[in-house]
This record gives sequence, C-alpha cells and structure tokens, in this order.
Amino acid sequence: MQLRTYVMVDRMQPQYAAFTGKRTLGMIPVEGDAQIFMEISPAAEIYRVMDLALKTTNVQPGYLNMEREYGFIEIHSSHQEAVQYTGAKALEAMELQETDRLKPEVVSANMISGIHAYQAQLINARNVGGLVLANETFCVIEVAPAAYIVLAANEAEKAARITLNHYASSGAYGRLMISGSESAVSQSRDAAIAAIEALDGRARSR
Repeated sequence: MQLRTYVMVDRMQPQYAAFTGKRTLGMIPVEGDAQIFMEISPAAEIYRVMDLALKTTNVQPGYLNMEREYGFIEIHSSHQEAVQYTGAKALEAMELQETDRLKPEVVSANMISGIHAYQAQLINARNVGGLVLANETFCVIEVAPAAYIVLAANEAEKAARITLNHYASSGAYGRLMISGSESAVSQSRDAAIAAIEALDGRARSR
C-alpha cells in the first residue's frame, strides 16, 4: 500500500468551499467544514478506505474516484475532530502514517501585476471561479502531487482578501489561480507556499 497524498483542510473558507461544492459529486461541503483528501495505490483499495471512513464517525463523503494508478477520496464534516479521527483510523487500517505521504513541492508561483484586459478575459473564459479583472495582480501556483493544491487554495483565501479564480487538483500538477490587489495577492501567495512547504513526507522520485 502506498500513500500518495494525505492533506487536511482545517476550516473551509467561503470561496474555497463554494468552488469545491460546485464540483463535488457526493455530499456537498460548506464554509467552515474540515476535510481530508487521501490518495493511495493500489487504486482499488480506495473503496475499502471509504467504507472504513464512513463507518468510523459521522463524516460525509464528497468524492470517490479510482484512476489507473491511484484511488482518491474526500471526506468532510462540520466537526474537525471527527475528520481527524476518521483519517487517523483509515491510516491505521492501512498500516500507514501521515508522514508516509509524498512530500509536496511548489513547482512554480508566478505573479503578473496589472494584467492586461485581453488576458484577463482569456483566463475568465476557462475558469469556473471568480473573475479576473483588468489591471489586477494575477497569480498562478503549481504544486505536486496535484491534490495538495486544495490546502494552498484555502490558506491563500485565509491570508488576504483575494478572488479565487480557479483551482485544479488532478493531473500532473495542481494549479491555483488567484487575483486582487498586489499586496493581497503577494500575501496570499506567500501563505499558500508556506503551508505547502510545512508539510512533511517522503521524497518524490524524479
């Protein structure tokens, strides 16, 4: 059994919760909920993990997916302790620890000051969150493994008054897009990076 991703969001911020709920396939989370994302291999084992999680405490399932290599779940609850306990019991059943996860890496964090109106419109055409406005500061953060981007998104919103434009938590890299004033975006970027870099885990193979 291999733990690829294990990350907890302690208290979902308003924009992050709304964006996540919009894409959730199961029970919809709301602002203030705590959640855990877990990704393991072999992929089919994820069904056993979800079953265990739901039978441990009163948590809600938001997402369950089995891909070619990895299985992925999201669980959440208004009670942070329930989420923490459920995650711990799931790891225990798999004979794993939180530190067995892959240590996340910030791949890039790019800021554009005074974004051009045409580029803002191109970005807005494809995102599903808040709108990027002309002349705002725009930032894209990439992390690996991809699912850790959820922590970056939530911590970015905690740190300053920014607009959450988009996040993608699957694929080779997780991507977060935020916009706002230069000072707010800079503050949020730094908070997101700090949260990712603070997580421990095993080294990723190159």
